[in-house]
Amino acid sequence: MAAVTDHDPTEHADHTDDTGEAVSIDDRSENRAPEEGDRENGLPGDGDSAAGSPAEDASSGERGAGEGKRPQERASEGHARVRAEDDRSRRTDSADVWDDGLIARRVTEGAAEQAAAPETTGAPGTHAVAPLAYDGHLRSRLDALRELVGLSRTRLDSRTLAEAGRVLDEAVARRRLSGQHTVVAIAGATGSGKSQLFNALAGVTISESGVRRPTTAAPIACSWSDGAASLIDRLGIPGRLRRRPVQSPEAEAQLRGLVLIDLPDHDSAAVQHREHVDRILALVDAVIWVVDPEKYADAVLHERYLRPMAGHAEVMFVVLNQIDRLPGEATELVLDDLRRLLDEDGIALGEYGEPGATVLALSALTGDGVGELREALGQFVAERGAPARRISADVQAAAWRLRPVYATGRRTGLSEEAREEFSARLADAVGATAAGEAAERAWMRNANRACGTPWLRLWRWCQDRSGPPTGRLPLRAQADEETTARQRVEQAVRTVSDRASAGLPVPWAQAVREAAVRGSQGLPEALDELAARAGSSPGRPPRPGWWPAAVLTQASMTLLQIVGGLWLVGQIAGIMAPNLGVPVLLMLAGIVGGPLVEWSCRMAARGPARRYGQEAERRLREAAAACGRGRVLDPVAAELLRYREVREQYVRVTGVGAG
Repeated sequence: MAAVTDHDPTEHADHTDDTGEAVSIDDRSENRAPEEGDRENGLPGDGDSAAGSPAEDASSGERGAGEGKRPQERASEGHARVRAEDDRSRRTDSADVWDDGLIARRVTEGAAEQAAAPETTGAPGTHAVAPLAYDGHLRSRLDALRELVGLSRTRLDSRTLAEAGRVLDEAVARRRLSGQHTVVAIAGATGSGKSQLFNALAGVTISESGVRRPTTAAPIACSWSDGAASLIDRLGIPGRLRRRPVQSPEAEAQLRGLVLIDLPDHDSAAVQHREHVDRILALVDAVIWVVDPEKYADAVLHERYLRPMAGHAEVMFVVLNQIDRLPGEATELVLDDLRRLLDEDGIALGEYGEPGATVLALSALTGDGVGELREALGQFVAERGAPARRISADVQAAAWRLRPVYATGRRTGLSEEAREEFSARLADAVGATAAGEAAERAWMRNANRACGTPWLRLWRWCQDRSGPPTGRLPLRAQADEETTARQRVEQAVRTVSDRASAGLPVPWAQAVREAAVRGSQGLPEALDELAARAGSSPGRPPRPGWWPAAVLTQASMTLLQIVGGLWLVGQIAGIMAPNLGVPVLLMLAGIVGGPLVEWSCRMAARGPARRYGQEAERRLREAAAACGRGRVLDPVAAELLRYREVREQYVRVTGVGAG
C-alpha cells in the first residue's frame, strides 16, 4: 500500500501562495489530473484513490483531458483556482460578521443564507460542496445569543461578551463551509503516541514520530475526500502540511468526509506549539484525546482541557494508547480509572446508548483496537452531526460562563410594598401630613370666623395684634427644613434602589442604582415646587350647606343681646317703662346662645375639616408620588424590564426554552 505524503521534487515545482508560504501543487490542487509518472510509481494524485478503484474509472475522462497539458500549465491553473477561492472566502468573511439586535439579525440572515448557498459555477472539474445546515433549535439558540449580546452591550464590558461573540463568529464561519466533512483533531501529551495513531488511521506514515521531544512541531492535515480545502484554510494549515491517504476503497469509504488533524503536544515546552493546540481546538468539530498509561491522570490535561471541555463530551474521543505496554488485566484497571477521572471532570461517557464521550483502549504500534476506533470514527463522521453538536456545546459553554451576570437564583424586582414606602418617604419629605393638618386648621378657622360670636372674634383679633408671642414654640428656619427634606429624599432614593437591585447580578444591580441616582437629580427641587404650589392655593375652603343657617342663628343671638341691652338702657334712661324681666331674658338668651351656637358649629365642622385636610394631604402625596415615579421608579422599572428581557434570552440560549 502506497501513499502520497509529499510532492515529488523532480517533477513538481513549489509555488508561493498569497501568504508567502511554499505550497505544493499536489497539496493545493485537489482536483488536478495525476501525471503519468505518478501512476507508474503507484502514487495517485490528491483527488484519486488506489489504482483500479471505482473513483479512478469514474474520473478517467477528466484525467484524459488533463494529460495533454504540461505539469507547469496544470500547476498554474490549480494555483489560480486556489487564489480565486481564497478571495471569495475573504470577501465572505468580511460580510458575515456577527451583530447584535433583532433588526441586525433579520438583515444579516439573508446575507448568511446567500453566503451559505453552494457555488454552482466555477472551473471545470471543481466539486460543489453543500454547506453546513443548523436545525431550528440551534438556530433559535444562536439568535437568542445574538439578541443577548445586543441587549447587554451597554451593560456589560467587552471582555465579558468576548467569548459569546467568538462563538457567534465561529458559528457563522462554520456554517458557510462544508457540511459533508468533519474536522477531527488528535491531541495529546508528549510521548502519548498521537502521531503513531494518526499514521495508523491514515494507513501510511504521514506524521513524523520518534523519541525526540517534541516531535510534532506544526499541525498536519489529512483529508479523506475532496472539498475540504476551505475547512483546512480556516485552521491556518499551509498547503505543504496537507496530505491525502491512499487506502483500499472500503477503508476510504468508511472514513469519507473525515479531515484528521495531528496537533503538537499540548504540554510542549515550546510556547508556539501550545498556541497551535489551543487555537485549533477552538475550531475543530471533534477531538480525539490520546493518553498513555503513564500520563492519563496528568493534572494539566484534566484541569486545562478536559474539565473546561466537559460540555463537549458528545464530540470527544478519549483513547488509551500503548496498551501493549500493560500486562494482563492492567488495561481494564487503567481504563476503569480513566473513566473515573473523566466522571470527576464532569464528562459524560457514551455508554449504554447514552450521549457522551467515547472511551477506547488501543495500541497504535501493534494495531490492536485501531479497527474499533476506525469503525467508531467512521460512524461518527457518517452521521454528519459533529459540527452542529460542537457549535451547540460552544453555545452552552458560553452561556455557562455568562451565568453569573444573568442568573443568581434569587427573586428579583421591585415589590409594591417598596413602591408605597418610597412614595410615603417622599410625601414626608414634602410635608404632606403637615400640609393636611394646615388645611384642616384653615377650614376650622374659616368656620370659627363664620359661626363665632362677634365679641370673641374681636377679642382674639386684639390679642393677636397686641399680645406678645409668649409660650409659643420657635419656628424652624427655612434652611434647616430644606436640608432635612433633601436628606429624606436622598435616603428614600437609596432605599428604593437597594431594594430594586437586591438579587440582581452585579452589572445589572449597578445599572439599577445608577438609574435611580440619575433620576433623583433635581427631585428635591421638584418636590419643593409642589409644596409651594400646595401652600399657595388660592380661595377659601368650601363651606357646607348648614353654614348660612348657623350664621343666621349667630346673628340672631347677637341681635338679641343688642335688643336686650338697648332695652335696659332705655329703662335706665326713663324712656321705657321699667320691666327688667324681658330685656334680661333677651340678653341672657343672646349671651348664652352665641357661644352655644359657636360650640355646636365647631363640633359639626370637625368632620368636614378633617376630610378637607385629608383630601389636601392625599393630593400632595399623589403629586409627590407621581414626581418620584416619573423620575426614579420608571427608570428603575425600565432597567428591571431590560434585565427580564435578557434573562429570557439567556434561558433560550441555554436551550431550556423561554422562561
